[in-house]
Amino acid sequence: MSSPSHQASEMLIRKLESIFDLNDQERYIIKQLPVTLRDYGPDQDVAREGDKPSQSCLLISGIMFRYKIIGAGRRQIFSIHTPGDIPDLQSLHLSVMDHTVATLQPSKVAFIQHDALREMTVDYPRIGAALWRDTLVDAAIFREWMVGMGRRGAATRIAHMFCEVLVRLRAVGVTDGYDFPLPFTQEEIGDALGLSTVHVNRSMQLLRRESLIATEKRTLKVLNWEGLKEMGEFDPLYLHMKQEPA
Repeated sequence: MSSPSHQASEMLIRKLESIFDLNDQERYIIKQLPVTLRDYGPDQDVAREGDKPSQSCLLISGIMFRYKIIGAGRRQIFSIHTPGDIPDLQSLHLSVMDHTVATLQPSKVAFIQHDALREMTVDYPRIGAALWRDTLVDAAIFREWMVGMGRRGAATRIAHMFCEVLVRLRAVGVTDGYDFPLPFTQEEIGDALGLSTVHVNRSMQLLRRESLIATEKRTLKVLNWEGLKEMGEFDPLYLHMKQEPA
């Protein structure tokens, strides 16, 4: 069985190779990155707004998200992160966290010191380019979410998010089918998509009635992938993956 540190480097390599061509030497260098491992339960903050971190977190397993608390204690989730992501990579260059990174479900996280990341990207600029491309894809996802929040209906937003999460999980080998552990409560879906719990509930019922999805024991099963993509107006172009997802 591979060690957790090996799992961390393998997951980062899988993520980067979904959007960038790494060579053997670059894979080897990534595997040499020193990491510190930690297990988190659900709904735990990993990096908080106002922190000045000296390391970045790499998600090995589980789901994480970024959020801010606004007036009256309301929470806005503005990104979902799947294994292989480094949600706070921007802290390499922005010294103060302007939002919080947290776990959505039990998660295994590897921490990489900024000094090690900086040294690697200076010595191996193509790895730096891969991380830069990952940051640009992250920005593209933000733009797509902004379109959804501004112009898509409730059921379309939810269908789109499910399509995105499935494609991203498949890209790093977490699943190879059309089902995945459903980490979101209806309240969390609402916090991510700007919807009330009532709207989320009604939209989920619609997706089930249309035989697009089924939920069973905290697992989401996509019953009609093409139908779900159509409902969600989902075009994976903005994910900029090397291979078109099936």
